[in-house]
Amino acid sequence: MPLISLTADDATVDVAPAIGGAIAAFRHGGRDVLRPTPPAALAAGEVRQLACYPLVPYSNRIAHATLRAGDRTFALARNFGDHPHAIHGLGWQRAWRAEFIDDRHALLELEHVPAGDAAAAWPFAFVARQAFALRHDGDAAALTLTLSIENRDARAFPFGLGWHPFFPRNAATELRFDAGSFWETEATRLPTARLDIPAASRFDAARVIGDTRLDNVFAGWRGDAEVRWPDQRRRATIEADRGMTFLVVFIPDDRDYLAIEPVTHMTDGFNRFALGERETGTMVLAPGQSRSCTMRIVSAPIR
Repeated sequence: MPLISLTADDATVDVAPAIGGAIAAFRHGGRDVLRPTPPAALAAGEVRQLACYPLVPYSNRIAHATLRAGDRTFALARNFGDHPHAIHGLGWQRAWRAEFIDDRHALLELEHVPAGDAAAAWPFAFVARQAFALRHDGDAAALTLTLSIENRDARAFPFGLGWHPFFPRNAATELRFDAGSFWETEATRLPTARLDIPAASRFDAARVIGDTRLDNVFAGWRGDAEVRWPDQRRRATIEADRGMTFLVVFIPDDRDYLAIEPVTHMTDGFNRFALGERETGTMVLAPGQSRSCTMRIVSAPIR
């Protein structure tokens, strides 16, 4: 698959427009900042094995692939094998078009027209754009991502934005992030109860991940997180703008990676919002309106 390659000093980023507008690699100083993509997965277009993909027009799960928007209900396609819910929007499963490219920047665009089978992916028309900017400053490399959505429909609709970056993990890897609360989940990862963060799931101070297992959304996220590799004397910080107050943390117990996902709303937030629940992060986009959010990943040595 053709890639867009950005370079700044000893930092490189490869973007795969045809594979969900995803990032295939982010390397700094000869090391992978994000999980490396296997060549076979890249050749096959297996977006779930890439390093980071965009979440638009929603993140995580919509329960039972049924969207409540205002007083209407829409059936969505189940887009994740035999999983019972719709998941992660449609941006990650579509080809994006490159609008601008230079050595350190790229701009991609995706237009969604809900005609025919496409209506089952999302029933409202929109245009999404992703901007990538790579910068090197001293001994640090920063990748800034901006994701926007514009309502091209005649109707308002709920929306959310976010990213799904994966980071490599080994026995020494540490994690740090601060949030206000934690959503317990049932077997299919739908939230069931908002709780104080259990001690085993707290990472206010950087600590070794160890045998921690998580696939949960945290509310009241402070907007920054850090993955550390002390054995390699390096770290990656994740910084998001103030619109992204939820963080999905996915730490499987049998893989060499973890995912730290800044998002604007909680899992199944749209349906909860339609039923009158607040503090879900759900936003509504009127016809002609647009919104955006920004995330920055900074790779630097540990001092």
